[in-house]
Amino acid sequence: MNRYRYPRSNANQLTDSRLTGMYFMNFNHRKRTSLASIVFLAALACATSSKASDQIPGAPQKEPIALRGGVIHTVSGETYERGSLLFENGKITRVWETAEIETPTGTRIIELEGKHVYPSLIESNSSIGLVEIESIQATIDTTETGQINSNVRAQVAFNPDSEAIPVARANGVLLAASVPSGGLIGGRGSLMQLDGWSWEDMTVKSDVVMQLAWPRFGAPRFGRRGGGPPQAAASATDRVKELADLLEKTRAYALSRANDPDRTPLDRRLENLIPVIHGELPFLIDADDVQQIESAVAFCRKQQVQLVIFGGYEALSCATLLKEANVPIIVAGTYRLPQNRHDPYDSAYSLPARLREAGIKYCISGAGRFSASNLRNLPYHAAAAVAFGLDPQEALRAITLYPAEILKVADRVGSLEPGKDATLFIADGDVLDTPTQVVQAFIQGRQVDLSSKHTQLYEKYRTKYERLMNE
Repeated sequence: MNRYRYPRSNANQLTDSRLTGMYFMNFNHRKRTSLASIVFLAALACATSSKASDQIPGAPQKEPIALRGGVIHTVSGETYERGSLLFENGKITRVWETAEIETPTGTRIIELEGKHVYPSLIESNSSIGLVEIESIQATIDTTETGQINSNVRAQVAFNPDSEAIPVARANGVLLAASVPSGGLIGGRGSLMQLDGWSWEDMTVKSDVVMQLAWPRFGAPRFGRRGGGPPQAAASATDRVKELADLLEKTRAYALSRANDPDRTPLDRRLENLIPVIHGELPFLIDADDVQQIESAVAFCRKQQVQLVIFGGYEALSCATLLKEANVPIIVAGTYRLPQNRHDPYDSAYSLPARLREAGIKYCISGAGRFSASNLRNLPYHAAAAVAFGLDPQEALRAITLYPAEILKVADRVGSLEPGKDATLFIADGDVLDTPTQVVQAFIQGRQVDLSSKHTQLYEKYRTKYERLMNE
């Protein structure tokens, strides 16, 4: 991926710094080093550096923090109506059922007064950090040239200064999988935490899925992202054969590298497919209709590789197959129209409840059109599922613990348990209710800024109309 396909704040800052340096050299050359000029240059440097980001990343946790007397949603266990939680050095150390607690010396205590504490909401498939404005091609960095891009890693192209990040963060989405697309194999998706100075700071897990554009069979249907245009059966069969040959080549390469690494030239594309053939990294396939789902599951079972389905609109039609193969579904949002003319109007809304009833492992994503900028709506996708049959506790798990399990990071995030990352937030009500506001958030114990372009514009125009009313 080209990290600098479009101008970014870091590049702008570098350019401005060079200009500032040239300005200094001119002054030195002309021996004009007055105090006024130095003050001017310092102001110029501060002004240019402020372009990098509107929000400053949270400082490392320096003292124990206790959240006392609120509704603690552990997600993996009980919900404590007047519970407390302690975290130190970025890790949760204790959870109490009561507000009566004993804390270490020097602990900062935050009185919750009926507020709710949740683990971070987790977006399981998005383009955040890779897309800024979907209608402007120069700001899209999701796709590398070529068909086989298993060596591409989303985290390296992730833009830590994206304006979509603080917007998602302000509604409790503190963790998100950023996934590339394009070609036959789009690359490796990474789980990112939405606060930090650089992509290195923000990476929770480098590789969580390998994106695969599974071909479409049967009648044409227009998908969302990742599957490409509908294809004829012959073309689809050719792509499947191409993929099978690639995996066979990878097995031969892995064996050769293991037996004689010095005489086997390094191939980055094949090297990065080795975790796939070893069952350590699943393919992520965008599939909604029965033929796509069945063919993808059959292929992956034959190749003995793991699979995660994104979409899964008609997954109930092959529920037995999915359960036997232990294939999870990432539901591509509940705000979708029915795909078939004969479908009930609530097919997408009720899909999570029906998957739960059928015993299929699943989680809920907020992906779709404008997925990078609309991640903030993730809890409302879960709320819509509640309105159409899903238990509220299940809906909460579907956007916290279940995506953590599917992405294999449940040992670190997804619930409020001792030993896990203190990546959590405090809300003034039920997070599935639209009026609820997130009032504080912590990522690995660091308190993060909850302002964004949205809050800034809100304050701006609220002030405007207050002034107009007072005139």
